[in-house]
This record gives sequence, C-alpha cells and structure tokens, in this order.
Amino acid sequence: MNVKKIIYLSLGFIGLVLGAIGALLPLMPAFPFLLLAAFGFGRSSEKLDAWFKSTKLYKNNLESYVKGQGMTLKTKLKIMIIVTILMCIGFIMMHKIVLGQAVLALVWLFHIIYFLFGVKTIKLDK
Repeated sequence: MNVKKIIYLSLGFIGLVLGAIGALLPLMPAFPFLLLAAFGFGRSSEKLDAWFKSTKLYKNNLESYVKGQGMTLKTKLKIMIIVTILMCIGFIMMHKIVLGQAVLALVWLFHIIYFLFGVKTIKLDK
C-alpha cells in the first residue's frame, strides 16, 4: 500500500468520524467532514467509496449536492449559521489583529455569497 493511499484513507476515516459526530451535535457541521470522507474514500478505495455512498449518512447529507442538485434550505441555513458563529468567535479573538479580521470577514462574505447564489436550493418531496 503506497503512502498516498494511506493518506487518502486516513482523510476518509477522519472525515467520516467527524461527519458522524457533526450529524449528531447541533453546533458541529457534518457536511464539510462528509465531503472530506467522500474525497478520501474516492481516491483510496473503490470498495470503501461504494460503501460510503450507500450509507444513510451520505444519502441524507451529500448525495443531492454531489449530483449537482443542490441542498435543502435547512441544510444551507445550518451551515451558514454555524460558519457565521465560528467566524464571529475568530473575529472577536482577533480584536488586535486588523488584517486577520479583514481576512475572516472576506472569507465569511464569500461563504455566504456562495451558499446563497452558488448552491441551488432544493425542496424536499413530502
């Protein structure tokens, strides 16, 4: 087994564990970690990639986004709120570092613009 494959497998498992925790805890986002898991498993193992894509965790959180269909409004809002809270904490902690605050503000702004205009909003069928 080569080093690249081990690194990708490690990223996949780290993303899976953190994503599963994020699916259970309200303040921790699952989405970016599950994307990391999909990336890691996709690059390292066809079997793990197929298994991960068959899980409920993947289907409920990533499948529609990966297929290019978008995200539900609830998912988009959850991600934007969590990122905003975390960015605010960082912004406050950098009260003496104006350049750091400016970078955080720009990252936050681009994040909000991306989720509002770059990611389609899908409706759930009931």
